[in-house]
Amino acid sequence: MKLYLDLIMILNFLFDFFLLMGVSILLRRNVTIYRLLKGSSFGGVSILFLFFKMNSIELFLLKFIVSVVMVIVSFGYRDLKYTLKNLFYLYTSSLILGGFLYYLNVEFSYKQEGIVFYHSGLSINYIVLIFASPIIIYAYVKQGIYLKHNYSNYYKLNLDFGQGRLLHCSGFLDSGNLLEDPYHHHPIILIDHRKLIYDINEFKMVLVPISTANSSTLLRCIRIPKIEIVGVGIRENVLLGIMEQNITIDGVDVLLHTKLMEG
Repeated sequence: MKLYLDLIMILNFLFDFFLLMGVSILLRRNVTIYRLLKGSSFGGVSILFLFFKMNSIELFLLKFIVSVVMVIVSFGYRDLKYTLKNLFYLYTSSLILGGFLYYLNVEFSYKQEGIVFYHSGLSINYIVLIFASPIIIYAYVKQGIYLKHNYSNYYKLNLDFGQGRLLHCSGFLDSGNLLEDPYHHHPIILIDHRKLIYDINEFKMVLVPISTANSSTLLRCIRIPKIEIVGVGIRENVLLGIMEQNITIDGVDVLLHTKLMEG
């Protein structure tokens, strides 16, 4: 079997470049393309160490040292936490991309020699890397940014209805929820009607006029003694509005009001 060293180095260089670019976008590192090229160049040249005789432990330590140097060259060194975070996302991205690459190789290859897969005499590592890797990294980064932006607005809630009636919910800080009681200006949080396990007829109802894009209506609300937003604190004088429509945000029972975060 022939191995073309220049192609292997180019393959490894591109692989490392896509990974470092993904980490840079995901963590919003303000670095230049030149620094990413330097880091991925070091990773590409490091493939030469694989031709030296060494055991698995030495090979693992060498790969770890190479990855540390790559992130320091690419993103600089500020402190240990900063470097470890860069390293963590580099390995996470590598696992995602490597897993997809291995899957595609297994699916479309008819022959394997070591870590090299063949299809019609051509190693498809090159084909997959050039065409599939940017798409995989893009999808991973896009999903990572979405999770980072949205799941930071998730909170655990404990709604206290009084008389020992407690409801545990998952809340989402909705910047679009600005509903308030027009008389006392108490904030209104909105609960999915499917989550409300108690009979609403047992509570004192308050009808609050609200305006939608198409019409005006009255929102049924319950005045609850207090709610606990885990990690934020306890809030009182809150109205619980009952949504007739289902909340479509993943895993969310309650839409919180921005005013509750002010203390």
